[in-house]
Amino acid sequence: MTDEAKTHCVIIPCSDTESWAVPQNCLAEILTVSSDSDTPPEAVSWRGVDVPVMDFGADGAAPWREARVGTGLVAVFLGLKGENCEYWGVAVRGQGLSIAALSPREVADVEDEVAEHASAAFRYREGLYQVPDLDGLQKTLAASMSVA
Repeated sequence: MTDEAKTHCVIIPCSDTESWAVPQNCLAEILTVSSDSDTPPEAVSWRGVDVPVMDFGADGAAPWREARVGTGLVAVFLGLKGENCEYWGVAVRGQGLSIAALSPREVADVEDEVAEHASAAFRYREGLYQVPDLDGLQKTLAASMSVA
């Protein structure tokens, strides 16, 4: 048995080319949303709150909705207080939603493949994962809501 410290995170596929790795304590909930549409809604109602939803895979091939059962997933994030949206969501696209216990030996930083809205990227096993700038994304979304 090893005493190596592991970081637990949730792996969220956001498009056919991008998966996020986020700390578990950043997520409020993963919602199952009933829908007839292949595109996620612009907002979902969660616990009496309207939660805006971002979609990073709209131009790709990864599906948002499981057509057979008519549902899709939305990851709801805990946001910063004082912004225009205290909670916000991201459409989960494709396969691979999971929890990972990452050890430093298994992770390799990749500085040249960081997405525009991410603060870091790393390789883990066979995949490339983005560490999204959650605060920046929430502020961008909140600013767009106050303009609308």
